Amino acid sequence: VQLQASGGGLVQAGGSLRLSCAASGGTFSSYAMGWFRQAPGKEREFVAAISWSGADTHYVDWAKGRFTISRDNAKNTVYLQMNSLKPEDTAVYYCAAERLGVIRYDYAYWGQGTQVTVSS
Repeated sequence: VQLQASGGGLVQAGGSLRLSCAASGGTFSSYAMGWFRQAPGKEREFVAAISWSGADTHYVDWAKGRFTISRDNAKNTVYLQMNSLKPEDTAVYYCAAERLGVIRYDYAYWGQGTQVTVSS
């Protein structure tokens, strides 16, 4: 499975971005998907996850209400809509795929990351 993240960029605080992650080489609709991020000098951290159907979603507490994960299985793509962005959201954002369709936090495949920079 190959994952290609895109949609990052430079945005002012309070702005929005939508990240996309396109999958190929596997059966996208059978995988749960997740988004992670890594800021400079920090550990990679979990942001959000979505089950194969989209019926189940999980978020880290600080993302609730600001970020929304979704997927379009017809387009083999998972999205992360990020609103009310803050400078502390600056990081490289990665998408990842699990081997199964339910959320188990057992990610087998990783994309290359897309940079998000939020200016104050």
